[in-house]
Amino acid sequence: MTANTARTHAIRQELERRILHGLASEWKEALRILDSSLTEGMRMPSFTLADMKKTLGRWSREKREICLSRDFVHNHGWDDIREVLLHEISHQFAHEVLGALHDPPHGPQFQRACHLLRANPKASGRYRPLSERILQESSSTQDKILLKVKKLMALAESPNQHEAELAMAKAHQFIARHNVDLLAHEQQRDFVSFFLGAPGLRHFREDYTLSGLLQDFYFVYAIWVPAYVLEKGKMGRVLEISGTVQNTKIAAYVHDFVRGFVDARWSQYNQSRRLNRHRKTDFAVGIIKGFRGKIESRTKNRSTAATRRSLMKIQDPMLIAYAAHRYPYTRSVGRRASTGDAGVLNDGIKLGKELVISKGVTHRGSGGGGLLGEG
Repeated sequence: MTANTARTHAIRQELERRILHGLASEWKEALRILDSSLTEGMRMPSFTLADMKKTLGRWSREKREICLSRDFVHNHGWDDIREVLLHEISHQFAHEVLGALHDPPHGPQFQRACHLLRANPKASGRYRPLSERILQESSSTQDKILLKVKKLMALAESPNQHEAELAMAKAHQFIARHNVDLLAHEQQRDFVSFFLGAPGLRHFREDYTLSGLLQDFYFVYAIWVPAYVLEKGKMGRVLEISGTVQNTKIAAYVHDFVRGFVDARWSQYNQSRRLNRHRKTDFAVGIIKGFRGKIESRTKNRSTAATRRSLMKIQDPMLIAYAAHRYPYTRSVGRRASTGDAGVLNDGIKLGKELVISKGVTHRGSGGGGLLGEG
C-alpha cells in the first residue's frame, strides 16, 4: 500500500466513523419527539455501513443492527441519509415497541411507527431520495407552473432595470395567484421537507433573516431543526423548509440566489475596506431588509384586490397542519439585538432595493441539477 493510498484509506475510515456517530446521534434525536412511555422498549442498536446494491438500508432484528448502504451515504446529503435512517428506526420501533413480530415488513404497525416518528414509509429499497426526486422534470401541472416562473425569471435577466423589475414582479404575482387559487378551491396538496444549506454549530444573523423572508413571502414553512454536523462530529442545526414541491423549489432557488448575490456584492464592497465577518452580516441583513421592503411596498401600491394578494402573507391551513404534525415541539430562539454598523447596514439596504431575482442560479451548491431546471 502506497503512502497516498494509505492516507486516502485513513481519511475514508475517519469519515465513516463520523457518519456512524452521526447515525447514533440522530437515533437519539428521533426519539425525542415521542412520549417517554413509548420509548421505554427502545435500546440503541449498532450501526454499520455495507456494500448493498438493492436497498438503501435495513434493520436486522436478530443482530439489533441498522445498516445503511456505503455508496448511498458517501454520495448523498445528510437530509437524504436521515430520511432513510428514520425509515429503519421505524422498523426497529415496530418490532421492539409495537410488537409487530409477525406483521409483513411494511404492515400496519410499521405504518403507525412511521407516523409517530415522522418517517417516510417509502424510503427503502430502490427508493429515490428526495433531493433527486425534486430535481426531476416532468410534464405535470406542478412543473408547468415552474416552467412559467422560469421563463419570467429569464426575462428578469434583462439589463434594463425597469424590464427586469417588471418581469420579477410578474413572476411573484403568478406564484401568489397560483397559491391563492389552490386555497380557494381547497385542492389537495402534498408537501415535502428538505434542508437548505448545510447543518452547522453556528449560523449568522442573515441566515435567520433570510429564512424569515422565505416563510413570509414564498409560501413555505421554514424552521431550524437539529441535525448532525459531519465536519464537527456534533449535533447542530439546519434550516428546513416544507411546502409543495413547486413552492419549495422556488424558495430554495431564491435562498441560493440571495446568498450568491450577497457574496458577490460583499466581495466588491469589501475589496478595499478590509472589514471583518461581523460587518458582512450587517451588509447581508441590509440587503435582505432592502429586498423585503421592496416586496412590501410593491404589494401596498397595487390598486386592485387581485394584485394586492401578490406576495401577501397567505396562510395555508393544510401546510400548517402538516407542520404541526412534523414539528410538534417548537420554540422561539431568542437572539440578542446586534449593535452592528449602521453605515454598512444602510449600504446593504440600498443594494437590496435593487435586487432582482432572475434565472441566474442553475445548480445547487453541491447537489447537482438546477432546482428550476436547465434551459
